Amino acid sequence: MSRGDAVALLGAGGTMGLAMARHIARSGVELRAWNRTRDKAEPVTDDGGRVCDSPAEASEGADVILTMLADAEAVISSAREALPAAGQGAVWLQMSTIGEQGTDQCMELAHAHDISFLDAPVLGTKQPAEEGKLVILASGPEGVRDRVQPIFDAVGSKTMWVGDAGSGTRLKIATNSWVLTVTEGCAETIALAQGLGLDPALLFEAFDGGTLDLPYFRIKGKAIMERKFEPSFRLQLAAKDADLVVQAAGRHELDLPLFATISERMQRGAAEHGDEDMSATWFTSAPPGVAA
Repeated sequence: MSRGDAVALLGAGGTMGLAMARHIARSGVELRAWNRTRDKAEPVTDDGGRVCDSPAEASEGADVILTMLADAEAVISSAREALPAAGQGAVWLQMSTIGEQGTDQCMELAHAHDISFLDAPVLGTKQPAEEGKLVILASGPEGVRDRVQPIFDAVGSKTMWVGDAGSGTRLKIATNSWVLTVTEGCAETIALAQGLGLDPALLFEAFDGGTLDLPYFRIKGKAIMERKFEPSFRLQLAAKDADLVVQAAGRHELDLPLFATISERMQRGAAEHGDEDMSATWFTSAPPGVAA
């Protein structure tokens, strides 16, 4: 990309999208931001970005359309408005986590509009996004990769090119399965310790310095023990991601019952604690009286 190029970021008011939009605007690229709730995207103006009233307005003549939205339905809905307005030779950079079926639908939509499609979901939550240290799991045609690398450099600390479009999404599903496993495992392990009458702090003392001393376990465990569930990544979105893992397992005829259980537990917790951090899945397993 060059300084004359324009990026339309759709979903610029979410936890991830806003941070990414601000980093892109600071890099010197022309940034046009759209979000369903306009006020949530307004901070990008402090960094030189412009907030637009519709996906079509943001994408008018744009060189890159970047989608960073909650689910496939939101991505496809906004893209249907945006793609017809894009500039000639534009690239659609899809960075949301929407699973295999959603990604297939996006590729079909891009083909119908003769627009190059790159599938590039990210690893990382609120803090890495705000620090510009996301890991990008990129996939798509080699001929347009150089055009989006400056965007990746602005929002991330590492870019992996993993093959044709769709490969990035499949890798994201696999990596998410581990994140979800650790989070649910941490929640249930703490619930078990509490149910056995133990102080969960003993778990961390037992693990300290050994091969089981996992930093992510400590982060989520600390949130649970302190009852501080300010969202780094919302439980509602974690439940959605867990369902995408289950869908992928079914699609490929894999017998993976653990992920079906994790999905069920997170869906149950999200009904009441969906806007809290994903570690709030602990509430579903907490011993009676402990969660009060």
